[in-house]
Amino acid sequence: MNKEIRSKLLTVSTATLCTALYRRGLRNQFIQDVHPVSPKGRNMVGPAYTLRYIPAREDLNGLEVFRDPDHPQRAGVEQCPEGAVMVMDSRKNPRAASAGSILLTRLMVRGAAGVVTDGGFRDSPEIGDLDMPAYHARASAPTNLTLHQALDLDVPIGCGDVAVFPGDIVVGDAEGVVVIPAHLAEEIADEAVEMTAYEDFVTEEVRKGRSIIGLYPATHEQSKKDFAEWRLQNKR
Repeated sequence: MNKEIRSKLLTVSTATLCTALYRRGLRNQFIQDVHPVSPKGRNMVGPAYTLRYIPAREDLNGLEVFRDPDHPQRAGVEQCPEGAVMVMDSRKNPRAASAGSILLTRLMVRGAAGVVTDGGFRDSPEIGDLDMPAYHARASAPTNLTLHQALDLDVPIGCGDVAVFPGDIVVGDAEGVVVIPAHLAEEIADEAVEMTAYEDFVTEEVRKGRSIIGLYPATHEQSKKDFAEWRLQNKR
């Protein structure tokens, strides 16, 4: 993805991004009931590469399916582009794992920016130790074959009640994951950086004892003048 846009999105919160998206009428872009396996202290940013699961049909989903090199789960791990976020539609069902530590380690080694499922991961302690952000609903030891059947790669999916199209920009932080439509990524990133600067200024002022009235939002001219001076002083 565009390096400048990525650099900006690395510095802003999912909360701020949700507000910027809300201003454009997009109210359902935060993936529900998903959280970091282990917070990494940095944002996850990358274009979406998707995997879709359907309910498993037992006669078509035995252990032997993994012998097929084109099996969508295995193929997806090997085909996910460097810098992308693999997003899995597991139908919000964490009763069986969407993947485990070996597959996620392979994704990390291949340069993926992160991975998201609205289901669960097995081997979650090991996944938490990986130097790659991973988000799920909860830990889940059973193999995906008991519940999920991998079907499609790089197609529109639903993940945690959010529509995710291939190439949408996925941003994760310690709170969760937000999906930005690809065509809005640049303007959302620009606005979020501006919003973050003002909110940092507001936070400093509130900690000093200043009232939020006229400050947040900036309805008083003095707040705008003070912010302009703060930006100069802080090179923001």
